[in-house]
Amino acid sequence: MSPTVDDKLRVFSGTASPKLTEQICKYLQIKPGRCEARIYPEGNTLVRVLENVRGKDVFIVQTLDYPVNDNFVELLFWIDAFKRASAAQVTAVIPFFSYAKGDKKDEPRVSIRARACADCLEAVGVDRVLTMDLHAAQIQGFFRTPVDHLYARPLLVEYFESKIRDPKQWVVVAPDAGFAKQARDYARPLGTGLAVVDKNRSGSDERATAMDLMGDVKGKRALIVDDVVFAGSTLQAACDRLLEEGAVEVYAAVSHGVLSDGAAELIGKSHLAELLITDSVEHRFAPLPEKIKVVSASELFARAIRNIFERTSVSQLFEP
Repeated sequence: MSPTVDDKLRVFSGTASPKLTEQICKYLQIKPGRCEARIYPEGNTLVRVLENVRGKDVFIVQTLDYPVNDNFVELLFWIDAFKRASAAQVTAVIPFFSYAKGDKKDEPRVSIRARACADCLEAVGVDRVLTMDLHAAQIQGFFRTPVDHLYARPLLVEYFESKIRDPKQWVVVAPDAGFAKQARDYARPLGTGLAVVDKNRSGSDERATAMDLMGDVKGKRALIVDDVVFAGSTLQAACDRLLEEGAVEVYAAVSHGVLSDGAAELIGKSHLAELLITDSVEHRFAPLPEKIKVVSASELFARAIRNIFERTSVSQLFEP
């Protein structure tokens, strides 16, 4: 990138994404923007931009992991601060959009949380949103501002391509019927078959029990694919059912490894051979067990940021 380009592009990190931002900036060959965030004893948050951003294209990287509400409010303050500092354009880079699960009114008298978050981001003046693997793609329609939606699938597929010597001995598994279409997009480049586990979730506590299996897994290595893992019970239940049905080994590839309190231990003790996640989430309640591997999405986001900044196509870079 030319010195002129470097002078107009600024990438800043919120408190939730310092490591990812550092890696993104390395790919862009720029230094992260200077800023600071402070939480006062009473709980109020202050954010401050420590350099001139007038007329600059600003990208603020802030994933919405634990504590989700604090990180979201901080993101709103960052956007407001950049707009008041006369940035030419402010793009919210949200690697993991936590409230994407709240995409519909599926119970009486509940909020459509993803829509409320979209309204808040637009209210403080965000010009664009860059995110990865939304729980439901239609959330893009909640925004009136442009949304660039990236997919971690190429990263996860590339990792497993080196493991799969004979595609006939592997099968990609969707953990529920709703993810079957996306699972097919994994199976196609890997050249494997496809199966679906029909799960039953008893409540809103993220605990799931795997029920019926559609597809043949006997004598094969199974690869469960999903967009996010929270408590880990879905993966554990699906893994156990696949082994009951004759699978030789069970692996998993998940875009967002949120891993709520106790999840890392649960997966570490499960029969999963390996779980692959990206670095979209940085907060950890506990150290990751050896069987959980992490691939970086930093280059993916860096390329998207560069194309947004240069006003070139993002969709041509990343397959849908």
